[in-house]
Amino acid sequence: MSGHSKWANIQAKKGKTDAARGKAFTKLGRELLIAVKQGGPDPAGNSKLKDVIAKCKAANMPNDTINNAIKKASGAGNSENYEEIVYEGYGPNGVAVIVEAATDNKNRTAADVRHVFDKAGGNLGTTGCVSYMFNKKGIIVIEKESTTMDEEEIMMLALEAGAEDFEAQDEIYEIVTAPSDFSEVREKMEEAGLKFLEAEVQMVPTTTVQLDEKGIEKMERLIEKLEELDDVSNIYHNWEE
Repeated sequence: MSGHSKWANIQAKKGKTDAARGKAFTKLGRELLIAVKQGGPDPAGNSKLKDVIAKCKAANMPNDTINNAIKKASGAGNSENYEEIVYEGYGPNGVAVIVEAATDNKNRTAADVRHVFDKAGGNLGTTGCVSYMFNKKGIIVIEKESTTMDEEEIMMLALEAGAEDFEAQDEIYEIVTAPSDFSEVREKMEEAGLKFLEAEVQMVPTTTVQLDEKGIEKMERLIEKLEELDDVSNIYHNWEE
């Protein structure tokens, strides 16, 4: 949830406490709810739902939990109504930050997000103030030890499926796609039996900012406090960690 995929971030996600994992599942449940309300409960005819399910599986959400959330969202008596909102702003030293939220109360969420930015020495900006510094990309991350396929096989599979880029890092393979090609590439990789550490469309920075020790502390605090907000789904930034 913190920008372009880096192995350190992924390891941190994998090592989440049960409480943090439960909170992450609650947030993913909201994403499932929104997807079902927008396009129905059948992933075969709802590409957004299909993509959210893939994201849930990458986060190790149990299938029963996913299915129960879809059933609950499609139930006739379900009156929960969330909308997706994007906030843009600046962290310490002018770091560009994008916050995606799912909320049933826009005023509460805006006030909460603004408070976190102010406390961390940043400031909330207007729509479009930093988004021009990011490109929307599909990101698929595969842990090397999770597959017996070699690097060339995975690279060829990804590129033939329509991926834009493939990179082998120390512990992972990272596949980048255009947003419009993400679902197809992800499905081809799934059909080949590959499991994902990450699988979602993200905002990827075009340039990055380095911070000194004090700036790093402030930025880490900003991300931590934003992640604690129940309404916040994703956080992207251009800090080079």
